[in-house]
Amino acid sequence: MKHTDAQQQHPSLYLEVCSPNEEPRLPLHTSITLFLLSYCKCKSFKVCLVSTKPSSTRSLRSQLPESLDVSETQMELLPQLVRGCRFPAVLDETGRLCRAGLAVVLRHIISKTLEADPSRNDVLALLGFKKTCLKACAEVSKWTRLCEIGIPSAVEEHLQNPTNQYQQLPLPILTLEQRLAEPVKVHNDDKIRRQKLQEQRQNEKSGSTEGQGDMDKESKFAQSFQVCDGLELRAALAKMSVNSVPSLTTRENSEIRKVKTTDLPPLEHVFAEGLYFTLTDVVLLPCIHKYLCSLEAHAASALHQLPHLLRWYSRVQEVPGVLQAAKACGMALVIPQVSTSSLPDPSAADNPTSLLEQEENQEIMTQLPFVGGPRPTMTKLKENRIEAVFTPHPCPAWTLPWESLPGAINPTEGKMSNIRAVRKRQQLNNLVAMVTRLARPGYTVVDFCSGTGHVGIVVAHTLPDCQVILIENKEESLVRAQIRSAELGLTNIGFIQANLDYFIGPFHIGQKVSRDFDLQGTHDPLPLCRPNCCPASS
Repeated sequence: MKHTDAQQQHPSLYLEVCSPNEEPRLPLHTSITLFLLSYCKCKSFKVCLVSTKPSSTRSLRSQLPESLDVSETQMELLPQLVRGCRFPAVLDETGRLCRAGLAVVLRHIISKTLEADPSRNDVLALLGFKKTCLKACAEVSKWTRLCEIGIPSAVEEHLQNPTNQYQQLPLPILTLEQRLAEPVKVHNDDKIRRQKLQEQRQNEKSGSTEGQGDMDKESKFAQSFQVCDGLELRAALAKMSVNSVPSLTTRENSEIRKVKTTDLPPLEHVFAEGLYFTLTDVVLLPCIHKYLCSLEAHAASALHQLPHLLRWYSRVQEVPGVLQAAKACGMALVIPQVSTSSLPDPSAADNPTSLLEQEENQEIMTQLPFVGGPRPTMTKLKENRIEAVFTPHPCPAWTLPWESLPGAINPTEGKMSNIRAVRKRQQLNNLVAMVTRLARPGYTVVDFCSGTGHVGIVVAHTLPDCQVILIENKEESLVRAQIRSAELGLTNIGFIQANLDYFIGPFHIGQKVSRDFDLQGTHDPLPLCRPNCCPASS
């Protein structure tokens, strides 16, 4: 009985199951999540497989780690907060906070693993330098978008029709190949690069590099493909307590110290983000594994276009726990057999894509910076000879009764300046007035990019007969909003930590506060409230 009660305190992790041809299968986002659970040996979640139609998942048992207690359910039986999100999704023990999206859920799994066992330094290292690995949302980070969305989507599309997609490799795959070919820049890399230069010169003196000019084409490629045993890999494995780096002198000789930093040899990629195994590698491994297996089965000759990706795939398998975790998820990691009959010269491997392809990659991955706010918009209208006509304020004398409202609602109680708190109260007056006019009992109101909930919490308090949902990508802000709502005893409010793309639920009224409006002192209502019920994705 105690064991059951303890399990009920665990958050629920919902993973998608697809059944395109009546045969259930796991999409890549589900496989990635299961692989991380297996690698972390995490048992802090109740795992639930969700399918859109009744189907048996017995055929999927080989892809589900035995250590996990997995159940099945249908989409229509899910809690409303979870139904409004794309998977994977985690619903906390209170049933009020849902985390959705691959990067958000994976980082939460790491957090729960460390919470259960703080000694897991190998799991902590997955978060990378300053614990920021895949923390930036896909809307602002090209790298997060590539790893979280671009590559999984490209591989999924490829697997659905593998025989017709070998003439041109997917652009996200080529972008990753090009990224792995670039030099690595890491914190304090000057010391590592000087050590590398010292080793190179020692090797030159010992004549270890003689005779390589006579290598045939096949031998050169084999040497470039094999797992390197250079300083970069040894440093990476040493950090994970696999092999110890040979003891080096605490200070390089004077000849090495005099070399300019710009003349030091660059560091090569060992893993996706540089020298160390991170959450990015966890995301990429199931994707690249399935893609390489498909290439090897249908078009093995195409593998020669991905030398750096193959080298990365080999190095990842040396990380302690990876092979075991992959095996538990039904992934048999092997080194693809590369045909050398039609391989290009290995020296061309440093430029894996043509100039045209690089331009296409740059055009696709480049996003124009957002320029918003009322003043730039008004300027553009005037430049195009468009006259803006303003209607009177719908509620010119309406204001919230701030004196009688609980202190937790009033922005003046927060950590902001008095001037900004006054502007914030004016902003809240306008937004709540607009929502109050549109809302009806039973309506769902969504506060997009809610921050700490200044707007959403006031709306929830003012409209107790409506359901209010706060959506925010930053976990710290959403947790503060949850604490504030708990202090107020609000029961008609829910929280979703996710990018906007991962919210797909229906709503009646949507609102978003722009920081540009707040900072520029514009207090007109934002025209983002909709009185009709519509899906967020439309």
